[in-house]
Amino acid sequence: MSLDGIVTRALVHELQACTGARIAKIYQPTEHEIVLHLRGRSGGGRLLLSAHPSMPRLHWTQQTWENPSEPPMFCMLLRKHCEGGIIESIRQDGLERIVWLDVRHRDELGDSSIKRLVLEIMGRHSNLILMDPATGQIHDGIRHVTPAVSGYRVVLPGASYVAPPSQHKRDPLTESEAGFRERVGSAACGEGALDPQAAASALVDVYTGISPLTAREIAHRAGGDVRGLWPAFRTAIMDAAAHRYEPNQVVLAGGKTLFSALALTHAEGAVHSFASMNECLESYYRDKAERDLVRSRTADLSRWLGNEIAKNEKKLGKLEETLRESEEADKLRRIGELLTSQLHLVRRGDESVVITDYYEEDQPSVEVALDPQLTPAENAQRYFRKYNKLKNSKAAVEQQIAAARDEIVYLESVLQGLETAGPADIEEIREELAEQGYIRHHGEKRGAKKRKKEAPSVLCYTSSEGIAIYVGKNNMQNDYLTNRLGSPSDTWLHTKEIPGSHVLIRGEHYGDATLREAATLAAYYSKARASSNVPVDYTRIRNVRKPSGAKPGFVIYEGQKTLYVTPDEALVQSLPVSVK
Repeated sequence: MSLDGIVTRALVHELQACTGARIAKIYQPTEHEIVLHLRGRSGGGRLLLSAHPSMPRLHWTQQTWENPSEPPMFCMLLRKHCEGGIIESIRQDGLERIVWLDVRHRDELGDSSIKRLVLEIMGRHSNLILMDPATGQIHDGIRHVTPAVSGYRVVLPGASYVAPPSQHKRDPLTESEAGFRERVGSAACGEGALDPQAAASALVDVYTGISPLTAREIAHRAGGDVRGLWPAFRTAIMDAAAHRYEPNQVVLAGGKTLFSALALTHAEGAVHSFASMNECLESYYRDKAERDLVRSRTADLSRWLGNEIAKNEKKLGKLEETLRESEEADKLRRIGELLTSQLHLVRRGDESVVITDYYEEDQPSVEVALDPQLTPAENAQRYFRKYNKLKNSKAAVEQQIAAARDEIVYLESVLQGLETAGPADIEEIREELAEQGYIRHHGEKRGAKKRKKEAPSVLCYTSSEGIAIYVGKNNMQNDYLTNRLGSPSDTWLHTKEIPGSHVLIRGEHYGDATLREAATLAAYYSKARASSNVPVDYTRIRNVRKPSGAKPGFVIYEGQKTLYVTPDEALVQSLPVSVK
């Protein structure tokens, strides 16, 4: 991962400003993350400590977190031992991705003691542990490690703290040229020339704190000459030793983003520089962490919606098969009429009869199946009854097909709302499904009075021409935006026949740039986000109406024009946005 020992060193160096700060509040918004609200001479801030299995990290954060109504046990323990305490020091274990945060705290009796928070950034084995550094005893960890999981160490209350197993790598900060050439030089040479891949692999294998990304950068800086590998390595390590960092992100052509504390000269893409490593990580993880949080909190809804859509699609297939069978109703009526006109050819007990089809120009002979237990007239009436049954069922089946299709469209719109939802939007989507009778209200007592509906919050972008563009991210927001917020002269946009957000341009006067930016927002907040040349319809909101009894988010419109745009995330992120 990009967050290696050098990035950790840069973060710890910047976080020295925390020393002497007081921990005012402690929250645990998710299963893997702790947020410390700090107050000090240099001001306050929120420090994030994350042991997330795929996004472990620590940095200052501006992100707003929704905290659970009841704090988890680990959070309660941290509040007991650390809340109100003073941060004595923040240190890194060499160039390992292990950070020690020592907190001086007074207990109920007024006795002062030091507690240590140990953040171990180790991918899916990451952990955050509270321990007593004087005794080495663990108070608890955000993730328990039992003997059944690891034979090397346990992370349980009362156990002695054991550091993660050493990989026995060398410290690059103290490496000599002779030692470097002995351990890396021979591995990096391929017939006298530098093998960049072999050099990068050797650097990762030999030295602690160097990720594959940093190793590739060092190998690239060597310029293809094995003699340039040591100077490139030494320069990079000395920059880290002297805390000369260049926090940056590089967005590659395929959309993947890299970040590093060193300038990434080998990566080809759009480069974004940052004033600090904390800002770099906050920018990199902000959307990823939010999407992960939404996925974890809506996993049950996503699964339920997927199952409901699949059930309705299966039902639709069966109904369409029934409809195809009903198309043969006229054939049954014709057979009944032909039998009635040729009853003299039928005898009771016949299993079939050959009759003339007078409806066809060449009047072919047709063999018709009969019920031997019925009279000739009863056999004719049997075909008329089948005709009437299929004719009557056809209208009902067509209604059921229309209802199943509407249900699929609605459920897909809710699922699309989940895909673009933020943490604050989740409850609105649950509320909508509960009001429609799909799920039950969470924690609502039977017979309780319904809460008065408040106007939902919607995103408000500002176009490059200074025009307000509103975006609804779920059906409740879409209804509010289209039916209550918009004025008749405002312009309404929506992806054509694709589930997505309602978008509103406020005002009657705007330029082509605003229209195209609004269309891009409509495509971006739709099921077609990953597509290109997405059709977006736009019309005045006076031409949009919601049919009586229609489900949330459903409207019909007329007088529209269509604009084709490709969703552009960079453009969306460049537009100023607020929540209103």
